[in-house]
Amino acid sequence: MRPLPRLSLAALLVTLAAGTAVPASGSTVATVYPDVETPALYDDEAGGNSNGDDPAIWVHPSDSDDSVVVTTAKEGGLNVYDLGGHQLQHIAAPTAPGPDDEPGRFNNVDVTYGFGGRDLAIVSDRGRDTLRIYAISDGHLTDVTDPAAPFVFNTTQEQVNDGETAYGLGAWKDSTGTYALVSRRHKTSIGLVKLLAKPGGKVGYQLVRTLSLPASFTLPNGRTWAPCLEPDEQAQVEGMVVDQNRDVLYAAQEDVGIWRMRADLTGPPVLVDKVKEYGVPGTYDPATEECTPGADPGFGGQHLSADAEGLTIYYREDGKGYLLASSQGDNTFAVYRREGANSYLGQFRVGAGNGLDGVEVSDGSTVLNVPLGDFDEGVFIAHDGVNTPAEGDREITDFKYTEWDDIADALDLDVDTDGWDPRD
Repeated sequence: MRPLPRLSLAALLVTLAAGTAVPASGSTVATVYPDVETPALYDDEAGGNSNGDDPAIWVHPSDSDDSVVVTTAKEGGLNVYDLGGHQLQHIAAPTAPGPDDEPGRFNNVDVTYGFGGRDLAIVSDRGRDTLRIYAISDGHLTDVTDPAAPFVFNTTQEQVNDGETAYGLGAWKDSTGTYALVSRRHKTSIGLVKLLAKPGGKVGYQLVRTLSLPASFTLPNGRTWAPCLEPDEQAQVEGMVVDQNRDVLYAAQEDVGIWRMRADLTGPPVLVDKVKEYGVPGTYDPATEECTPGADPGFGGQHLSADAEGLTIYYREDGKGYLLASSQGDNTFAVYRREGANSYLGQFRVGAGNGLDGVEVSDGSTVLNVPLGDFDEGVFIAHDGVNTPAEGDREITDFKYTEWDDIADALDLDVDTDGWDPRD
């Protein structure tokens, strides 16, 4: 097989400081409250090993009230909810191909419109190193994945079982086709994957090229730093979103920060903001499988507490808008300008209120300006990694829906329900 085009680290000419966000006056974190939550998911055998991670919204073409929310639950597959948080459909993840192989594990999901006249949900299966593709009609998902679809990053099942597989995902559509940007677990690489129409209405894909972000960094004091991780692991990316009007990809490298780059992966990435822990040395203890941090040299950012996770974009009609990022380490979300150098605008958390618990250690999130049901000025949906009330030692997750105008009012942001039609 001919090697795929790849950008080397040396060729990236990475700009670390450009575009670093400037803190807003004060350091107050606003609190907003959820209006809807989905049913609890349980990551144990009794709960089908369901562990929520990432949401995406499909907008109904004629009645936005009938729009649905598609979410991943890792080994628990996919769940589809209505705008009231009620489950409409469940799709199981694929079983393991052999007794010693990994089962399907759905990690991230995104929605794209108008591929061959159909809307699609694209899912990264980190257990099988594949993409699963579902046609959406009237809010119902049907699997249209080509049975011959290849692994995304690997060539053999043995390599897949090692776990360096398809992980984060963001959809992108331009004049040349429909794509998924897919990150690789435990590596710094991101792949550009093109969707392909196949016979019988099936959809396949092909890896076009890859780009590798840095695994280590030169600090202002001249020392080389890399995030403290398990041996043979690199600082991976999970949260990703494409600015559909600018063909720009934002990628959250969990222990480093947020990168901005061309969506076709042909240009140098720019580090927009860094996590607070950037530059902090650490010593890995194989006995505890934990890292002991050293003294903070003070080179980190001010707004993101590792891990930097889910990314999503709020579009405005004037071409401006907001980039939202999950600051998983302190249970908040940072907001940046969509345009220019992505300057920092403020921080919020989704706290307990309206009879619901808040959002903690959030992975994926999504925001949409379109009026949807009772969310007449748009909605923000986030994964909640610690749903309560607790039930013994069971790991419980779900998804919380919050009105966008509550967030906008708290941070003095705009509400613009004409800002972007996802079907354009």
